[in-house]
Amino acid sequence: MKPFLDAIDDGVLVCDGAMGTMLYAKGVFINKSFDALNVTQPDLVAEVHQEYVRAGADIVETNTFGANRIKLGSFGLADRLYAINEQGAKIARHAADDRAYVAGAIGPLGIRIEPWGKTGVDEAREYFREQAQALADGGVDLFILETFRDLNEIGAAIDAVRSVSDLPIVAQMSTEEDGNTLDGTPPEKFAPELEKRGATIIGVNCAVGPAPMLDTIERMAAVTTRKLSAQPNAGQPRDVEGRNIYLCSPDYMASYARRFIMHNVRLVGGCCGTTPEHIRQIKTAVRAMAPAVVRATDAAAARPSIAAAIPRGIDSPPVAREHKSRLANALARGTFVAAVELLPPRGYQTDQAVEHARRLKIGGVDVINIPDGQRAGARISALSLAVLIEQQAGIETVLHYACRDRNLLGIQSDLLGAHAMGVRNLMLVTGDPGRVGDYPDATAVFDVDAIGLTNVVARLNRGCDVGGQSIGAPTAFHIGVSVNPAASNLDQELRRFEYKVEAGAEFIVTRPIFDVPGFESFHRRIEGARLPIMAGIFPFESARNAEFMANEVPGVRVPDALLDRMRRADGEAATQEGIAIAREIATALRGAVQGVQIATQSGDIEAALAVLDGLR
Repeated sequence: MKPFLDAIDDGVLVCDGAMGTMLYAKGVFINKSFDALNVTQPDLVAEVHQEYVRAGADIVETNTFGANRIKLGSFGLADRLYAINEQGAKIARHAADDRAYVAGAIGPLGIRIEPWGKTGVDEAREYFREQAQALADGGVDLFILETFRDLNEIGAAIDAVRSVSDLPIVAQMSTEEDGNTLDGTPPEKFAPELEKRGATIIGVNCAVGPAPMLDTIERMAAVTTRKLSAQPNAGQPRDVEGRNIYLCSPDYMASYARRFIMHNVRLVGGCCGTTPEHIRQIKTAVRAMAPAVVRATDAAAARPSIAAAIPRGIDSPPVAREHKSRLANALARGTFVAAVELLPPRGYQTDQAVEHARRLKIGGVDVINIPDGQRAGARISALSLAVLIEQQAGIETVLHYACRDRNLLGIQSDLLGAHAMGVRNLMLVTGDPGRVGDYPDATAVFDVDAIGLTNVVARLNRGCDVGGQSIGAPTAFHIGVSVNPAASNLDQELRRFEYKVEAGAEFIVTRPIFDVPGFESFHRRIEGARLPIMAGIFPFESARNAEFMANEVPGVRVPDALLDRMRRADGEAATQEGIAIAREIATALRGAVQGVQIATQSGDIEAALAVLDGLR
């Protein structure tokens, strides 16, 4: 066989179809690691490869799409990574039998990387590198990086492959029906970026069927001179008697292969739902188009690159901090501020919460903190309550916004809606796990964590979404983040805090502080960030409440001396003692912080006002 690059220069190559679809049809359950079959049932994997080669595939992909350390680790197979990948390459090589090229398949890690997740790009690069090295050692002819949604992640994968091999790289993103990636990046941006990062061939695969993929290919062809690849699903799956069935016929897939080829696609195949029969029909269509391919190649070579005309997201100057909100202005001027937490009520009736907000405003509170407590029963959303309080009580709020219940696109929609309704102050948190509260079986999303969320909001503040597309005028969110001075692993807490600052944090709200000397030690370590701190203050309501905070709330440290004081007080005296302790802590911290956030166990606003009165 001629070298792969020579073959792709001479015409169109047909890639194989779905490995997972075929293995599932052969009785492998979807809760198993398909990649592990390379070492447990190699004959079964070889059988699928051989069926595609007999159907006319010019390229077979190794059965290693999910064979990275993260995904294999979920099956307890991380220590078999090298063997699974190397064996996958050898199985495909044997099945190809000099009739097809072998492509080392690499898929995404299955976790978010920076700036949307806590995994660094360098860590991701190492995960991809070890997989790529094993595939290269197994003897692949090229690499196919496929089904990626994040340009940062596929960029790390390209870098990793290049660090171990100079073989050709096919880099493919997955898109929605509108042509944008699952994270919202348009083809006008990701196609030139993949070219810039060093991909040999760029393309799209999975997620959609042939018709919407053709629209995406047309848009890609307009902004890059690189050869393209297209591997659509066999349409969208339909539930037929409990099974996902892909309904695109082989003839239909072949008809779109011809259309792909007319737009500079030189590698065509299939993804989920495609079978050897689909590939057989696609190969027939490709053979019939050989003269047209030559003409299309000449036309593509003559077409000038228009990558410079790519529409970019507007990276607008952010709104000055002091102009974002009254809270932002007060913190920028060095004014000491007071916040009190109000929990969203159960049900939809908010009259009492709004009245409490009015009472707190009269009592001298500057801002109301609204926690995102959806895990704790059927409560009105924090966003809804924040809007109602600002509109009806005339006092600003700080909206807690958690990653727990929303994917990345939903987060953007929520935040844009919040901004449109006047909410400006945010405290961005990862959120508590789903198995807490009234509904232990409720699922969580955690598409990003608090660091990634801070990056999302910072981008909106520059006028663009996570995909780099313009949203028009930039938002003016005042970005707050949480930090725990009493974290059990303080080094890790500080490292995450630094990432939040780098991402765009503008103020800090701490977890409840009871250990003043411990906070002072923590404060010395973060002074370089120069961000205003609002200290969390929590007045105990009883000795039992104090013991609960000390022993059952993660990340809280209550000194024994305070527990002894609460145990010596009884009844009403215990409540007053808790308020006195909170006043003492707030007074001791005042020189180091620029505000306090007072929260109580039962939402007792009179206790909160009593703490504030003592502080004044």
